[in-house]
Amino acid sequence: MPRDYHYYEPASGHGLKHDPFNAIVGPRPIGWVSSMNAAGHLNLAPFSFFNAFNYVPPIVGFATVGPKDTLANVRETGEFCWNLATRPLAEAMNMTSAMVAPDVDEFALSGLTPAPSRLVKVPHVAEAPVVFECKVTQIVQLQTAAGAPVTTWVTFGEVVAAYIERSLIKDGVYDTLSARPILRAGGRGDFFEILPEGYFEMIRPR
Repeated sequence: MPRDYHYYEPASGHGLKHDPFNAIVGPRPIGWVSSMNAAGHLNLAPFSFFNAFNYVPPIVGFATVGPKDTLANVRETGEFCWNLATRPLAEAMNMTSAMVAPDVDEFALSGLTPAPSRLVKVPHVAEAPVVFECKVTQIVQLQTAAGAPVTTWVTFGEVVAAYIERSLIKDGVYDTLSARPILRAGGRGDFFEILPEGYFEMIRPR
């Protein structure tokens, strides 16, 4: 029996209550990015389009849909921090997604603590169990297949320093499960937490 597909072409709309694209490509890690402009104003915001892209040197990237404050900040300073969003920090992280004026400090808004970083001027979230200090390598504006510009920019950053809470390191290996990371899915506000029952091991063939 052939599969019964809901077929659509994105240019003509998907015909569903919510766009399925970001639910299909998911759950996705959250780019919880702290940044600062040249005048020293702090910004903290989560991005659902985020991932790791290179091992050596380690490079991460996040996409800003529209010219957001974070994009302006990283263009000015060339620096940002990525902070791991976990289940205990989920509500505070969600507070930092509020659409507020550029001079509003999301650290203060969410009750989080800005901690000094070592190799970048941008502070990170003191409560986060894992932090990457990053220096911008590229900022790329996306475009369509026809070459038309899209109002989305991907910022890539080299991880120049990393912080890992020692309790998350077991026998010399970082334990993803113990960190309780949360992941963004689709819908109005769907998230997932990594839980033990979802774990399985599969060794790559040689």
